[in-house]
Amino acid sequence: MILSRLWNNDWFIRVPLAVVFLQQGLFKLPISADDAATFDLPMLVWIFVVLGEIGSGVGIIAGGLIQKLWANIADIFTRFSGFTMGCIATGVIWVSQPSSLLDVLLYDNLHVFLWAGGLYFALKGNK
Repeated sequence: MILSRLWNNDWFIRVPLAVVFLQQGLFKLPISADDAATFDLPMLVWIFVVLGEIGSGVGIIAGGLIQKLWANIADIFTRFSGFTMGCIATGVIWVSQPSSLLDVLLYDNLHVFLWAGGLYFALKGNK
């Protein structure tokens, strides 16, 4: 019974989404002002981006692993991590300054899928 809930189908979305966010966040370490300037972002925003990517990747996995022990806390972890992923993906799309929504949908598929994955976990949680 425990393994059937732990290894449900949302792990097929949860793990790749977490890997992408962890990879992106870890590649931005160490945090530097030069990297922030590359994207025309203030240093404080850049720090939140890096820590948000790492934290949301860890949080989405942790929320899935502890769902049997502490269901409510795990659900909050999952929802907050999904919300953070959606915010970061929205920011990435926004910083790229697309000329239209159609350009985003046609040429920025990765960030649209990351946004949709984050939105899925923000709305669904562990339920």
